[in-house]
Order: sequence, then structure tokens, then C-alpha cells
Amino acid sequence: MDTTEPREVRLGHVFVRLADNLVRDFDIVELLDDLVNSCVSLFDIAAAGLVLADAGDRLRVLAATSEETRLLELFELQNEQGPCLDCYRTGAQVSEPSAAAQARRWPVMAKGLRALGLGAVHAVPLRLREQTVGALNLFGVSASPLPQDDLQVAQALADVATISLLQHRAAEANERLATQLQTALNSRIAIEQAKGVIAQYASVDMDLAFKRLREHARRTQQALTEVAAAVATGRIPASAVVAGADR
Repeated sequence: MDTTEPREVRLGHVFVRLADNLVRDFDIVELLDDLVNSCVSLFDIAAAGLVLADAGDRLRVLAATSEETRLLELFELQNEQGPCLDCYRTGAQVSEPSAAAQARRWPVMAKGLRALGLGAVHAVPLRLREQTVGALNLFGVSASPLPQDDLQVAQALADVATISLLQHRAAEANERLATQLQTALNSRIAIEQAKGVIAQYASVDMDLAFKRLREHARRTQQALTEVAAAVATGRIPASAVVAGADR
């Protein structure tokens, strides 16, 4: 995203991309990755992550703006406490700017937030009417809460993404829907494996490895999950991904 453009223009581009998924087939992982990265670009936050419920109603991490954020989201789910869990369970927004309040509400999760130097936390539901399918976490750079207008915009982005997801589901039989979501979760595993391959080959951290993977997918006009699976299984060598990024 071009951060030199006015915020309103960038926001318009994000809504256009999300709405475009309503009229064409799309990659769920890529859609959600675009959403979390767009939030960091648009709002005064340090990081964002997104969890989605699988066929067994278990929350899984589907997108994060960095490896640290992904691990924080996993930490939240493993300890069964945090803003995204509260948000998913209630279907309502969660906001907690105060470190002291966070420590009282989520004592284990709060330690992870402090370790990363994060401040205010917010979560908005991926929800359509009474159906909640996940939650979007926004992690602030300070204890200052996001303005209410920004939270409304974040909710609107989450709503459009949810409509895309649910419309995608509605177009298929229930059994196939569960399979597609499971495929998305499996795709995330392939992405993590591919990141590891690239990180080891190029001696870079996992965040830069993911950036190289995504750049290769866009440069070659392939789906991110297809490229990740190919790198993880050796059909695309890590050297090709790294070499392309250096051109």
C-alpha cells in the first residue's frame, strides 16, 4: 500500500479490494493477510492479528502482521484468555487501553503484551447479524485508545471481509465449506513451513521470509498458498524466491 497517498484514498483502495472478493473467487489467507496489514497502515497501531473459527468452533490464527504478533495470538489462544477470545465469545467489540486493567482482565496475556512493548488493545468481531466467525485484534503503540471513528472503520472493514467469507461459504454445500476452511488452515501450515525454508536458506528472520514469499507470489501472479506449498515441498527452490526479490 502506498503510504504517501492520503488516508482516505488508501482506505478507499482497501474497501475496493475487499468488495472485489464478493464477485470473484479468492484466497482466504491472502484476503485476511491484506486486511491485517491494511489496518496497520490505516490506524495508529503497532500490529494486528486475526483469528478464525474452524469447523469444530476452535479459534485458529489465520493472519498476523509479524511473526511476533502471530506468536502472541497463539499464546492468547493457548492460555484461553485475551481480547480476541472475549470478542469472539460475545460478538461485541473489546477495548482495553490500560495496562493495569489488562493485567486484571487477562493476567497471562498482559505479560505477553508488556514483553512486546504494546499498549492499548482492541478487538472487533468478524460478524454478520448473529453469526460470529472470528475476531480482528488491533495492538496499539501506547496506552492511548483508538478514536471511536477508527474503531468504526475497523469494524466496517471486518464486516466486509466477513460478508466475503460467508458468501463464499454460502455458495457451496456445508460439507465442502468445512473442507475449504480446513484447507485454509492447512495452507497456513504450508506458509509457516515455507517461511522456515526461506529463513534457513537466506539466514533471515521469519518476517522477512514471509515478505519474500508474498513478493514472489505477487511477482509471478500466483496464489500465496500455492507458492507456499510449492516451496515447502521443494517444487519451488528457496533460491528462486530470494533471487527474484534481489532483482
